[in-house]
Amino acid sequence: MEPEHPVQPVARPKVVLGVSGGIAAYKACELLRRLTESGHDVQVVPTASALHFVGEATWSALSGNRVATEVWDSVHEVPHVRIGQAADLVVVAPATADTLARAAHGLADDLLTNTLLTARCPVVFAPAMHTEMWEHPATRENVATLRRRGAVVIEPATGRLTGTDTGKGRLPDPGEIFETCRRVLARGARAVEPDLAGRHVVVSAGGTREPLDPVRFLGNRSSGKQGYALARTAVARGARVTLVAANTGLPDPAGADVVPVGTAVQLREAVLKAAADADAVVMAAAVADFRPGRYAEGKIKKREGEEPAPVELVRNPDILAEISAERARPGQLVVGFAAETDDVVANGRAKLARKGCDLLVVNEVGERKTFGAEENEALILAADGAETSVPYGPKEALADTVWDLVAARLS
Repeated sequence: MEPEHPVQPVARPKVVLGVSGGIAAYKACELLRRLTESGHDVQVVPTASALHFVGEATWSALSGNRVATEVWDSVHEVPHVRIGQAADLVVVAPATADTLARAAHGLADDLLTNTLLTARCPVVFAPAMHTEMWEHPATRENVATLRRRGAVVIEPATGRLTGTDTGKGRLPDPGEIFETCRRVLARGARAVEPDLAGRHVVVSAGGTREPLDPVRFLGNRSSGKQGYALARTAVARGARVTLVAANTGLPDPAGADVVPVGTAVQLREAVLKAAADADAVVMAAAVADFRPGRYAEGKIKKREGEEPAPVELVRNPDILAEISAERARPGQLVVGFAAETDDVVANGRAKLARKGCDLLVVNEVGERKTFGAEENEALILAADGAETSVPYGPKEALADTVWDLVAARLS
């Protein structure tokens, strides 16, 4: 007897992984592994140059699919058209300066560039090249062209390049490129035209630490995960992202320019500098309200029979109120976060009025709530009186809701 409701196979998202000819091609193997292990159907399209670095057998074994390398292979299936047409996402990693140039100018002299021309799905480029090549005006113009057309071009990382060179141009961590791809796929058709393209956003994350002596500090439980989720989702939506990170220990999100800081004073300096040309500033970091009034140059000793001297506290600068009151540019949006332990809504409304920001994300925190968790829930209050409730779920879902509200106000 046949079952009344036969189980229908679930279609796996189709991803095209383009690999161009750079030394970072070997890192694309890790990206491919993550894509396949998370349930994606991956078609690898390497350029002829890429095959000098990683062979066809490797791509085939890791993807479980035959590798497409030539326009003339299986001509009856019209691969130069069909591969791009069928894709849910095309990601090129690494994307060399040559590949970016050919894509920007609409050239179609191999299977990868033909695929890019026929794709009507979201396209992500993860560039990797020497610093001089990345900074060359021709490359910068090509990147700008691709971004104007709706492609997500991830900013390369800074670090060791080939030989003894160091600088910006390193392929971002494959795990973080995967997270960007995952976020782009999650947005579906909305990702074809990234709504934050051309925007510069600043995000603060983590918790500041205020030193008491060389080994002790006053801090908080913030992990930075919500701020990093905001940075990742902004990159996936096409924004140029500056992430001011305070004591997080998390891997840098692909495509974000990360500025590490320690104290509230350092965070203020970094945020004000980055906000000078920003369209939006999101203050997700847990900034200490107070710091010790005196820093002990040596470790404070425990002495028998003596009670420790009281720790005098002084106020830290109110960064959210400062950037809300003195916008660096007309139309700049400012988003604050309010971590409350009681009277969450009432305290949130009061803080929104007091700080003067455009949006305030209010959530309840505690030893086992929000801090360090992968999930969050919040109420987002707007200065115009609007309220948006975000149910309990992944922090990336809350991040996307924040950017939905920001994008609508920027437009």
